[in-house]
Amino acid sequence: MQPEQNNTIAVAMSGGVDSSAVAAMLHAEGYTLVGLTLQLWNQRRLAGREGMPESVQGRCCSIDDVYDARRVAEQLGIPYYLVNAQERFEEEVVRPFVDEYLAGRTPIPCTLCNNHLKFDQLLVTARQIGADRIATGHYARNHFDKARGRWVLSRPADKSKDQTYFLFGLTQEQLSRTLFPLGEMQKPAVRSMAAEHGLELAQKPDSQEICFIPGGSYSQFLRAYLNEQGRELPDSSGELVSSGGEVLGQHDGIHGFTVGQRKGLGLSSPQPLYVLNIHPESRAVQVGTDEQLFSRTLIADRLNWVSIPEPSAPIRVSIKIRHRHEPSPATLRAIGSGRIQADFDEPQRAITPGQSAVFYQGDDVAGGGWITQS
Repeated sequence: MQPEQNNTIAVAMSGGVDSSAVAAMLHAEGYTLVGLTLQLWNQRRLAGREGMPESVQGRCCSIDDVYDARRVAEQLGIPYYLVNAQERFEEEVVRPFVDEYLAGRTPIPCTLCNNHLKFDQLLVTARQIGADRIATGHYARNHFDKARGRWVLSRPADKSKDQTYFLFGLTQEQLSRTLFPLGEMQKPAVRSMAAEHGLELAQKPDSQEICFIPGGSYSQFLRAYLNEQGRELPDSSGELVSSGGEVLGQHDGIHGFTVGQRKGLGLSSPQPLYVLNIHPESRAVQVGTDEQLFSRTLIADRLNWVSIPEPSAPIRVSIKIRHRHEPSPATLRAIGSGRIQADFDEPQRAITPGQSAVFYQGDDVAGGGWITQS
């Protein structure tokens, strides 16, 4: 890419090596840059409450990350702004996460954050400071396809770092104003480039945890958050039942389970048992064998079509049902009321309500939606 006169780009700086490398790369290429960091969650807010960890260092979107992002901006000599988006983050990400878990589904807060908050807020702020585009450290690619008359979102060169699963909700407007400079790069090369630019965080580890759930305990977070809000964890206790309906035991609440879960069932069995389904209405948690976890179909709603317009007839795609899932061939067909059904060529393990189903045609993201049932 070549710099254009009076072309200001706002770089989304998370404090990690990827976004920092993007800032260094674009700065070296002569662009006028402004660094932006979204402050999403007070990492000390629930510390120590209801058993939550006291220490929250080294986490995604932490104070440490803000410090690292500011330091990189200072090193590059570019303006830097910290944007407070905590209220919106709680409203659009944290509360839906809590509500989904209490309803027996397994949400993906990172997808909600990217699709409904980060890109929207970053582009709004970018306009306010006179930038026409944003650049991020996501591993993805985008381009305008004249034949389709649409912006196309595609998987990156480094498939092991592919983040398109979390980006299926981006609009054509958002894609048209976003740069993904790392889309053609491999992660080791990104770290090398960061080191070549003298960035001290070149070897900083990638964050693996959800930013507002230290320790990865969802049920612990639910208790702490509800306690802070003056709410009690609702009683959703019920029965553990077999696939044939036989009562095998009792459980303390559907919020403690997710499809595919094996540990923590409190059952003894000659063969391993897994959560097959969660039924919020009856509060029953159905368990069964690993073989029973496999299904050929899913239904999804809240669809967003990205690289193709909404199809009017069944289409062939490959579908990811979780971030680390290899896309699997399937046929999509509309079933009314803004929903689609996917019929897989081969059975898929642990299709989970609340997760995303992202549809690919080759490397292009055709679209995606939220799984309601399998």
